[in-house]
Amino acid sequence: MLTLKKILINYKDVFLLGLIAIIIGLIVGTIETVFGKVLLEVTNIRSNHVFLLTPFLPVAGILIAFTYSKIGKNSIKGMSLIFSAGFDEKETIPKRLVPLAMVSTWITHLFGGSAGREGVAVQIGGTVGHAVGRKLGLKDNKSKILLITGMAAGFAGLFHTPLAAIFFAMELLTAGVVEYSALFPCIIAAFVANYTSLALGLEKSVVNLNCSLELNVYLILKIVLLGILFGIIGGLFAYALNFSKKFFSKSISNPILRIFIMGCILSVLFLLLHKGRYSGLGSNLITAAFSNGKVYGYDWILKFILTILTLSVGFQGGEVTPLFSIGASLGAIIAPIFGLPIEFVAALGYVALFGSGTNTILAPIFIGGEIFGFDYLPHFFVVSSIAYVFNGNKSIYSSQKILNNF
Repeated sequence: MLTLKKILINYKDVFLLGLIAIIIGLIVGTIETVFGKVLLEVTNIRSNHVFLLTPFLPVAGILIAFTYSKIGKNSIKGMSLIFSAGFDEKETIPKRLVPLAMVSTWITHLFGGSAGREGVAVQIGGTVGHAVGRKLGLKDNKSKILLITGMAAGFAGLFHTPLAAIFFAMELLTAGVVEYSALFPCIIAAFVANYTSLALGLEKSVVNLNCSLELNVYLILKIVLLGILFGIIGGLFAYALNFSKKFFSKSISNPILRIFIMGCILSVLFLLLHKGRYSGLGSNLITAAFSNGKVYGYDWILKFILTILTLSVGFQGGEVTPLFSIGASLGAIIAPIFGLPIEFVAALGYVALFGSGTNTILAPIFIGGEIFGFDYLPHFFVVSSIAYVFNGNKSIYSSQKILNNF
């Protein structure tokens, strides 16, 4: 009888988490819609007025740094704050992180910075999940579960890849550990956020690969070699980003002066290097890689460097979409060397750079299936697994815990 009582209590907890996950998914999906739509509009405005807006990047940087210094509290920690809350129940995430991260990212993109959006999306979701847990007075592991649930909702609400979002959130905090205790609410929140943002008009990006490739020994060997390369590049990106943040922080300790000086340098670079080609998300590079557009051999390295410089001096935004663009651009360039279709290798790079940069393995496999088609899941499994092994256990998230060291 006691066992039955425990079972009923467990089912009650599961049911409660499911209801809370629905609420989190609705809230986060709505916020992500606003964030995503405004970001797309901001991108269009910048693209049409590159020479008018990009020179004001240093001024925009001053505004961002000043705002965070005056009213940001510890919001400037960004993803590190999300990780801290995941590891320590006493850690608090200020609700102001959400509007500050959103507006600062819009400003960064409007004036030509090279940055992504995923980091902000996950911060939004994590903050909402954490706030709901605090409001309900949940303790023990449930507070952490809702934080992870919010992260899944944030990723899914913006990217519309709920399966990847579920596993990304569960495996992100500690590399090598999947928080399966959060699986059920993550599933609910991710799909609710996904369909909420779709219903509100935020469109999903899908690429149809038309490659008929038999997964034989020779192809597997080529994918393994590509996985090694992409893994090393992703690991280097993560290392360089973390190193640059520490370097600039020590070299120019004043955050306002730091972002102004580097903003001046970056604005000139963005204008000189193909008139803003490397500003923003990098969606233009992704489109070129998959539509027989012009892809330069140096696209990936310039996007690599400029994204690191943008994010390491105080401008706001994510890292994942730039990783997508770096991987796709690199893949498109090296595809002929391997005798493989350009769009196929671009897809492998898109997926593998994401995984090796974030030090995750399941999320990139599923995002490959959701973006490019599940027929290629075995290919994504191989390249993501190899990239994960060869990334040097590095992550763009400096606060991520590492279970194993290779």
